[in-house]
Amino acid sequence: MTSISALGEIYQKFNPRAYLQNNYMPPRADFSSEDCAVPWKMRCLAEAFATGEIRGRTLIDIGSGPTIYQLLSACDHFEEIILTDYLEVNRQVLRRWLHEEPGSFDWSPYLKHACSLEGKGEHWKEKAQKLREKVKRVLPIDIHQPHPLGTSTLLEPADALVSAFCLEASSPDLESFQRALANITTLLKPGGHFLMIGALEESYYLAGEAKLQVVPVTEADVKETLTRSGYRICQFRAYIMPPSLKIGVDDVRGIFFVNAQKREQQ
Repeated sequence: MTSISALGEIYQKFNPRAYLQNNYMPPRADFSSEDCAVPWKMRCLAEAFATGEIRGRTLIDIGSGPTIYQLLSACDHFEEIILTDYLEVNRQVLRRWLHEEPGSFDWSPYLKHACSLEGKGEHWKEKAQKLREKVKRVLPIDIHQPHPLGTSTLLEPADALVSAFCLEASSPDLESFQRALANITTLLKPGGHFLMIGALEESYYLAGEAKLQVVPVTEADVKETLTRSGYRICQFRAYIMPPSLKIGVDDVRGIFFVNAQKREQQ
């Protein structure tokens, strides 16, 4: 069994460019098909934010990785967005996009798709600019610590959390996954929403030379862990990965999306 510290060592080999190529380029990012994995994730997020129930001053993205698509539909609903990741290499990728540096990953197809989903007539360049303005900080995080952002970061609990493919991909076993979810829940206000996207029944994925162990969670595991951490599940959706998208970079069976609300303190 890989320990948390051993998993952290393996993550030092994580290649953001390879990860983006594997998961955020065609065939998995085919915007001509609503049944494709990436459009499905973006539709789940757009519909959740469109309810108007998930809003407030601060949104924290837990384990952003090198991606920003998970925040595109959140822009209009928060005053500030905080990105976080364990790896400095991912934080550098995020900063490069925020500062519009040459060579950054091209998120324009995602921005265009988000604008289309939302149907407000917003131009994708306006959305990109808005997200860049809303992101106030890019912080290191360790979800396996009781204080995931450290004790020196003075942050009020957030109004909402988002997390995509972080907890199960950073936890060597179900117990670690459960503890990590309890740890990050301390960053959320009572009554706040947690939007989580993750892999179902995946045991590994590749990111360049790194082969990263994943704890294979089921729908029941995710629901039980959220309930135990004090959430009410508002919506749970599952997507089964079609054979055409099984491209040898992981053994994922499907993807889940969950909108959960942290219960008010008794």
